[in-house]
Amino acid sequence: MRPVWKSVLTAAVLTVAGLSPAAAAPVEEGPHTWRVGPDRSLTVPSAAAAVAQDGDTVLIDAGTYSGDVATWTQDDLTLRGDGGRAHLRAAGNNAQGKAIWVIAGDRTVVDRIEFSGATVPDQNGAGIRQEGAGLTVTRSWFHDNQNGILTGAHPDSDIVIRDSRFFRSGNGDGYTHNLYVGAVRSLTVTGSYLWGADVGHELKSRAARNTITGNRITDRDASASYSIDLPNGGSSLIAGNVIIQGPNSENSALVSYGAEGLTNSSRRLWVVNNTFVNRRTAGTFVAAADGSRVDLRNNLLVGPGDLTNLVGVTSVANKRVGLTDFVDPARDDFRLSAGSRAIDRGAAVPPRWRARWEYAHPTARVRRPVVGRVDLGAYEWRGMSPSFSA
Repeated sequence: MRPVWKSVLTAAVLTVAGLSPAAAAPVEEGPHTWRVGPDRSLTVPSAAAAVAQDGDTVLIDAGTYSGDVATWTQDDLTLRGDGGRAHLRAAGNNAQGKAIWVIAGDRTVVDRIEFSGATVPDQNGAGIRQEGAGLTVTRSWFHDNQNGILTGAHPDSDIVIRDSRFFRSGNGDGYTHNLYVGAVRSLTVTGSYLWGADVGHELKSRAARNTITGNRITDRDASASYSIDLPNGGSSLIAGNVIIQGPNSENSALVSYGAEGLTNSSRRLWVVNNTFVNRRTAGTFVAAADGSRVDLRNNLLVGPGDLTNLVGVTSVANKRVGLTDFVDPARDDFRLSAGSRAIDRGAAVPPRWRARWEYAHPTARVRRPVVGRVDLGAYEWRGMSPSFSA
C-alpha cells in the first residue's frame, strides 16, 4: 500500500508546479495511472517524472515532445506511448548531461516511445541512460543519438528488448553504438531491427549472459564496425538472426566474441541457424578470442570470408550458398526460396540452444515452425512465401 506521506508529497509537488492535484490524477494510496499530453494537466513527460511514485503507469499521448527530458527515480514504473509512439526529440536538451531519459529506478518498462537526437558534451549521450536494475523495452525506436541505449554496470540487472528499432546512432568515434549494454546480469534482444550505426557497433554487450534471437542486424551503407560485439565473452546464444555486413563496414568481422578479454565467468558461445551476409570483399563471420568455447551450427554464409578465426571450434552443418537460395535478397528478404540447398540440411541442436524465433519485418518475431528436419539459416521453409515488406 502506498504510504500516506507519499500522497501528501505528491500533492505538494503538484501545487509547487502550479497544477491542481485533482486535475492531474488522483493521489489516493496504491499505484495509479498518470496521463500526459498537450491537452492534459501534465503536458510533458518530465512533469509526470516529478510526481509519479513506485508502481505507477504513465501514459503519454502520441505526438512529439521536443526538448523535454527527464530523470525517473521510481521503481516498477510503466512508461507507455498511448495511441501510438510518443516521440521524445532532444532538441539540444539532456537530463544530467547524459540522456533524454535517465532511468535510475529498478524494473522499468518502456513501451512505444521514440527517442532521437540525444547529444551531450562528453559525446556519450543516449536516448535512455539506464542506471537502475532491470529494464524492458518494447515497440520503441532509438535513432540519431550518440547512443541508442547506454546502460551502466549492475550485477543484478536484466535488460530485455523486444520488437524495437535502433538506427543511425553513434558519434562517429567508435565508442558509441546503436545499443551499448554494460556489465549487467543478462541481455535479451529479440524481434528487433538494428541498422546503420555510425562507425560504432550495431549491438555491443558486456553482459554475463546474452540471448540475441530473431533479429535483423544490418549496416546498410553505413560505416559500422561489428554487427554484434560481445567483448568480454559470457554465456551467449546468437540464433535465428539475419546479420548483414555492409560494403562500408570498418571491421571485417560480423560477430566478435572476447576481443577485450574473456572476463565474464562463461566463455561459451553458441551461434545457431543464422543467415550471415557479407557485402565486403573479405571478412570473418565469427571472430572469437583464444580460450573461447564456440559451437557453430546450421548457419548460412553468403559472400566471401572465413567462417571463424578460431582453431578447435565445433562446426556442424554450416553452408555457404548463393543469392538464388533466397526469396529476394536485394530487399534483404533472406527467407529460403523453393529448391534452396538449405532445406532439410540442418543438424540436431540441444534444446537450450535452438533457434526458436524468426524475425518478421519490420519489427516483430514469430515462432520458428518445426517442419521435418531443421533447415539451415534464419528461416524455416514453409512450402510457400508469405507476404514480406522490406
